[in-house]
Amino acid sequence: MEKKLQLQPRLQCIASLVPQGARLADVGTDHGYLPVWLLQHGRIESAIASDINALPLDHARATAREYGVTERMDFRLCPGLAKIKAEECDAIAIAGMGGETILGILEAAPWTHEDVHTLILQPQTKIDLLRCWLCGHGYRFLSETLVRDKEQLYVVFRVRAGMGQELSEADALTGLLLRSDPLYGEYLSQHLIKLNRARDGLAVSSLADKEARIAHLENLIEEIERRKGEWEHGNGT
Repeated sequence: MEKKLQLQPRLQCIASLVPQGARLADVGTDHGYLPVWLLQHGRIESAIASDINALPLDHARATAREYGVTERMDFRLCPGLAKIKAEECDAIAIAGMGGETILGILEAAPWTHEDVHTLILQPQTKIDLLRCWLCGHGYRFLSETLVRDKEQLYVVFRVRAGMGQELSEADALTGLLLRSDPLYGEYLSQHLIKLNRARDGLAVSSLADKEARIAHLENLIEEIERRKGEWEHGNGT
């Protein structure tokens, strides 16, 4: 019996967003679990696994051998997409990195917003910064998805070249396309906890402009509380 790889929920969510029959570039592949699973299940035609460090690529090669998909994978030692050409892939996954790192990778590969590539992005930090950057640099959001993995919520973007959407500060923090997601209420609650802590910290600070900052945060909190109320009403909670 063929040995099958099992994915954790975060990677399973990313896998579900990769277009059927794609040629995938998996940036920062680590152990290569994502492309190997997709190849095993006939979801993609081929995969390029790239990483900035040699050891993760060695792990990815070992995973590909273990699950019998080596012939349909290529391995590139490079930062980001530096050694991957536009014509070699039509889908790109970049997961498990900070938002600033992801935008740096895309900034260094302008073909990602000039050609029709589907990008599946899962930022760990600076998520609002990445949303703003994408909207301002020639990318259009196709979907946003929340997934729980080991008691943590992750957000996964699917974007493509196109006219970027305008977004408010609340949109940047809490998403453009998440309002029907079953985990959205929890996602908003997490943001409210952070914003309330920031406001309380400002209240005891000695900053000269703290009143203006507090007012700004209170407006943002009010908007996110409004969104949470709407979500709860729509979901009968």
